[in-house]
Amino acid sequence: MAKTEMIRARVEPGLKHDAEEVFSALGLSPTEAITLFYRQVTLHHGLPFPVRIPNAATRAAIREAQAGEGLARHDGVADLMAGFDDA
Repeated sequence: MAKTEMIRARVEPGLKHDAEEVFSALGLSPTEAITLFYRQVTLHHGLPFPVRIPNAATRAAIREAQAGEGLARHDGVADLMAGFDDA
């Protein structure tokens, strides 16, 4: 079928850039990615992923992570896994 319909949407420039980097890594053009999304919506008869509103604890954790607060640094997998031995 010929592609004759046009979709226009405004998004934040940073979001567009970041998403298009992911598409590129997957070997997809933005048009192919949007088409894939539309096909999945059609097949699922809804969004192809769960959409949930995070609770207060999750929202707080997201804010902290975005601010770089309370993050742990490890020198490698062994160092990370050593922390689980202590628990």
